[in-house]
Amino acid sequence: MDSALIRELADIVGTDNVSTAMTDKITHSYDATQKQHLPDIVVYASTTEQVSLVVKLANTYRVPVLPRGAGSGFTGGTLPIKGGIVLGLSRMDAILEIDTENLTAEVEPGVVTARLQQQVEKLGLFYPPDPASKDFSTLGGNVAECAGGPRCVKYGVTKDYILGLEVVTPTGDIIRTGGKTLKNVVGYDLTKLFVGSEGTLGIVTKIILKLLPKPEAKKTMLVQFETIDGAAESVSAIIGAKIIPTTLEFMDAATIDCIREKSDIKISRKCRAILIIEVDGDASHLSQQVEKILSIIEPYRILETRIAETEEESEEIWQVRRIVSPSLRQVNPDKFNEDIVVPRSKVPDMIRALETISARHQVPIVNFGHAGDGNIHVNIMVDLQEPGMQARVEKVMDEVFRAAIDLQGSISGEHGIGTSKAKYLEMELGLATIQCMQTIKAALDPLNILNPGKIFFQQEAHSSQ
Repeated sequence: MDSALIRELADIVGTDNVSTAMTDKITHSYDATQKQHLPDIVVYASTTEQVSLVVKLANTYRVPVLPRGAGSGFTGGTLPIKGGIVLGLSRMDAILEIDTENLTAEVEPGVVTARLQQQVEKLGLFYPPDPASKDFSTLGGNVAECAGGPRCVKYGVTKDYILGLEVVTPTGDIIRTGGKTLKNVVGYDLTKLFVGSEGTLGIVTKIILKLLPKPEAKKTMLVQFETIDGAAESVSAIIGAKIIPTTLEFMDAATIDCIREKSDIKISRKCRAILIIEVDGDASHLSQQVEKILSIIEPYRILETRIAETEEESEEIWQVRRIVSPSLRQVNPDKFNEDIVVPRSKVPDMIRALETISARHQVPIVNFGHAGDGNIHVNIMVDLQEPGMQARVEKVMDEVFRAAIDLQGSISGEHGIGTSKAKYLEMELGLATIQCMQTIKAALDPLNILNPGKIFFQQEAHSSQ
């Protein structure tokens, strides 16, 4: 990398906040995909003004800039596939304001999601989005990917809680979108444009979030079913009865086989599907709500129901869900984790399609996820040391995504596109829609400085040849 650029970066953020050391480059070279691309340099910013100056400098030298938080994404969104500057935002981690009158919070992008939740709950407030990575993922990354989580069936995803943003554009300008008000129709809705844009349209440096009053109480139950159809029909019946639980998590037979001997809760050998159902709200109404749910799902071949009476028992139920991911490696050493989504009534159709794909290619597929919104985490478990396995996996993934789209679903519910799903984008969106998105990208980032090669990777790679 140009030594003059390194000196100018040091002038902006300080010498201690610029590194070309191999250890730092390796640390910032991978995400949860376990693929690796080394950056040329790592820069740590502490202020919006520093971010702006770094981006302007990158434009001058025509060097890529990749904003990075915790680097916990599943689709390669923070991989420096074209080298350049990794711009670390983890030090911008201040909770600037919690406004208890207007039920808002203003934070910097490096704030860890769970930390904000803990702080607002001390004040009787609630920030609902709860990705599985909440204990280490940052709010800036949540905004970039529009993170979801189990509670989104009732409360929605990250975009539903973003009122305003401060953003450094790909040319280094500082802009502000939205604000603290719940209503705002002044000009284009740029806030929604940046949420979920995977760091390709701007770098978020401040976030204004909507908060809710904290629910008074919650009730958790685990229900074992003889069939996946029974579990899926129960989900549809619950929603059809105008009941929206906080969470409706499901596990299929393959998942249950992985955890049966590891769970403190006894799981029947006949069990082929599990639902974890949680409701929250006024404590005086929860028992009545639970009874109504149990009466609704009674016809759907239930084997056993466990209802938590204490916080400890609730935690024991959720532990069944938490042990899933670490238990998958017993199937095979390598995992491809996809996050398709279908209309919730189509979940059993999608599970059957996955079983067919698994049998046809002789590849184990383990499925669990958020049944309440049809978001299925598809885990293709293989040993890549087997000859030809990578090619088989790609055929499996192609068929999985096509099946989801055929059921009026999507290839991604909350993980984004990044690099790993870019070649499937046209399968869902079509060329005209993709070209519209590329027009927006080119207008905001004419030199393709900001996080290049993401979302439109195949198209960009082709055009550069």
